[in-house]
Amino acid sequence: MSVFFLRGIASALIAYATRALPSTRATWGAAMENELEHIESDLEALRWAAGCIAAAYLQRSAERSFGAILKKPSAFLPVAMSLTALVVVLVSIAAFGVVHDSDEGAAAHIWQLLMAGQVPILAFFAVKWLPRAPRQSLLVLALQVAAALAAMAPVFLVKL
Repeated sequence: MSVFFLRGIASALIAYATRALPSTRATWGAAMENELEHIESDLEALRWAAGCIAAAYLQRSAERSFGAILKKPSAFLPVAMSLTALVVVLVSIAAFGVVHDSDEGAAAHIWQLLMAGQVPILAFFAVKWLPRAPRQSLLVLALQVAAALAAMAPVFLVKL
């Protein structure tokens, strides 16, 4: 085979790996291309290119894992807001008991704001992440729904 043929394949594979990398790793693509220029053997260049493709796909899948998605603000904020709402209700019940007043009180208003404030964040999360990583996004959405139900449970059970 021609020397230029193998080097051309390696170069094309590196270009593909660069496109496959997540945008947060764009500098890696440039480094891969620069390294290719310093590899003398065409066969080694081809091996390097294959490794670059593997690394690109590993990075791509790592950034779309459940843990990585859960670290995104649009994923963890609704969970945190639901848990905060749960704490507000439990502290209110512990401090004042179950009170059925005509005025709902500050705790009820805070709970309502926390629960309603999640809706736009949940919508943003679903629009952004469901098409990109459906399985992991559904798990995060399930966690968000479970947290919201946990915050709603005391309100429903105690009839606040």
